[in-house]
Amino acid sequence: MSHSPNRLLASLPRVLFGAIRPDLKLVELNHGDVLAETGGLIRRVYFPHSGIISLVVELSVGDMIETATIGRDGVIGAASALDGRISFNKGIVQLDGVASVMSVERLRALAEENKRFRSVLIRHEQVLFTQAQQSAACNASHSAEARMCRWLLRMRDLAGERLKLTQQFLGQMMGVQRSTVSLAANTLQQAGLIKYRRGVIEILDAKGLREAACECYATVAGHYQKLWEG
Repeated sequence: MSHSPNRLLASLPRVLFGAIRPDLKLVELNHGDVLAETGGLIRRVYFPHSGIISLVVELSVGDMIETATIGRDGVIGAASALDGRISFNKGIVQLDGVASVMSVERLRALAEENKRFRSVLIRHEQVLFTQAQQSAACNASHSAEARMCRWLLRMRDLAGERLKLTQQFLGQMMGVQRSTVSLAANTLQQAGLIKYRRGVIEILDAKGLREAACECYATVAGHYQKLWEG
């Protein structure tokens, strides 16, 4: 296995990662950076080491709703190596971090040369698809508090207990009004699960969040676990 901070790359055999490593370059991910535009050409593929990237759907009224979250356990733009170079989502950096990047052309060549690498990329895209499906079901069926717990737990898995997030951005990602986010955050804070102040959310009780979260957190986490076991 490799020693990459990115879990997908780290899952590759050393020989395979050794072949890929010379083509990887390290870049910074800054909050608000757009890594992919809906309908736009994808030229680079990102393997995050840290930070968080949201795949979002943009509505005609200007709102954005998150469909999937990518961090150190995934890759953004991998589908371009398998079929075409057009992005079907907008990819925006949610939390600062760093990532290894590779050109689409090189990634496609490596995927064609190595069945193991191609298989990992395909399975990852399947996990992203199921995450998007689960998100749609969650938004339609579960309360704002349960959804926020699910969302915060996913953020914790990728970035730790202290998260720099505004209520406005949380509302955009969850597809709800800022007032709804405020009420949900206050409820969780009063329950002693989180502390929220000046755009920073600190998770105080992860076990309590898991108990209050909807089933979707465990479902998505299970999909990622199967990805590594495969």
